[in-house]
Amino acid sequence: MAEVIFLVDDDDGSREAMCRTLERVGFDVRGFADAEAALERIQAGEPVQAVVSDVRMPGMDGYELLRRVREQRPNLPFLLVTAFADVEDAVAALQEGADDYLTKPVKVQELRQRVRLQLERRALTTENRRLRERLDKSFGFDGIVGRSRAMEEVLDRLRVVAPTRSTVLIVGESGTGKELVANALHQLSERRDGPFVAVNCGAIPGEILESELFGHEKGAFTGAHQRRIGLIESASSGTLFLDEISELSPDLQVKLLRVLEERTVTRVGGTGLLPVDFRLVAATNRDLEAWVREGRFRQDLYYRLKVVTLNLPPLRQRLDDIPLFVQHFLHHFNEEIGRQVAGVHPAVLAALKRHSWPGNVRELRNLVESIVLFARSDEVTLEDLPAEYRVPVAATPAAAPGEWRPRPMEEIEREAILKTLDFTGGHRARAARLLGIGLRTLQRKLKDYGEVKDREDDEPEDSRDTMGEE
Repeated sequence: MAEVIFLVDDDDGSREAMCRTLERVGFDVRGFADAEAALERIQAGEPVQAVVSDVRMPGMDGYELLRRVREQRPNLPFLLVTAFADVEDAVAALQEGADDYLTKPVKVQELRQRVRLQLERRALTTENRRLRERLDKSFGFDGIVGRSRAMEEVLDRLRVVAPTRSTVLIVGESGTGKELVANALHQLSERRDGPFVAVNCGAIPGEILESELFGHEKGAFTGAHQRRIGLIESASSGTLFLDEISELSPDLQVKLLRVLEERTVTRVGGTGLLPVDFRLVAATNRDLEAWVREGRFRQDLYYRLKVVTLNLPPLRQRLDDIPLFVQHFLHHFNEEIGRQVAGVHPAVLAALKRHSWPGNVRELRNLVESIVLFARSDEVTLEDLPAEYRVPVAATPAAAPGEWRPRPMEEIEREAILKTLDFTGGHRARAARLLGIGLRTLQRKLKDYGEVKDREDDEPEDSRDTMGEE
């Protein structure tokens, strides 16, 4: 539907000329010879997207109309038109709360551009407000932001497992927020009043990690001048989060397994068994199942860890969450840095959705921090983005016949689906069975690929998704 513009001017010729100017570019313009009539229609709740009003009119002038409209519709775009092209009138118009002003005689292109600009700005403000509202609703898990389908599935599982005592293994690429999820598991559990002890197993040298985890007795080794309580003991009555658990040495894997089985710990250099009561949450960006097959990780420990598995999707698989993340990080860094970057142009969000995000959410967070630091205005535009984020991701070079090349998982999946469809002669139900996915999942992916046809499958099929995606 065309945007409705109220145009108020007591001069018939001027009013009709401006109405025609806006109507020719698609606006639905309602002309009023006096401010009282326009205000009455606004107070009656008539839909209107912007008001353009002359300043000097008999009876209620443009300034008074602006003040009265602001009482009813504080966010309605309002432009004032004055016949006096001087700085004082311009300043007065803006001080009264006008979004913009024009001077008579009004130029055709200028009128159209100014009205369109205010409508776009107001639409952007509305979208940012909507995103903040969505963010508030999705920001209940201690910093976990996400409304995409992939993340909703994770949050559904998180809600179920958090109140239990089950051990949880979080799997995801670097930068996907594994520690945030671990912290949410703790905060939503019965152990929330206890400590949350986080350990990055890959950041501590192996010879030191044992003492850090298990503690040591005085004199246990050179430099052990006093008893030290280990991190496992410190986590009693709370949650122990072991990040990058794949980096544990074989010896430490054995010792951790014994702690999990016996719920006791022995300090380095000690002999006593000390009871411990903690919930273990582990995380990895490795394929531990493959590591087990290769003998790089103990199978018995692996099965102890994966009582419940939470697979965190990479950012490239949850692009719908990018606007939420951007809004969240803007708010955070505005407060931290002391800036007032209020919104993001839609073209920026479109560019960010084209990026491949190898660094995931951490990369996006760092980008937004840089944007807030160097933004030229209160709205982020394409010019504020580094060059590598402004251009589409280059296609992966084609391989020579018989030559293997790395490819994105989405590309491999698409090829598998389309070739299976070719194999079945286009029979979707049979292709879904061969692929081991639900028919509705297959249909959705074909729609994403632009391969949806107008016909139905020629064989009835249970539409329930065997992979739990529907």
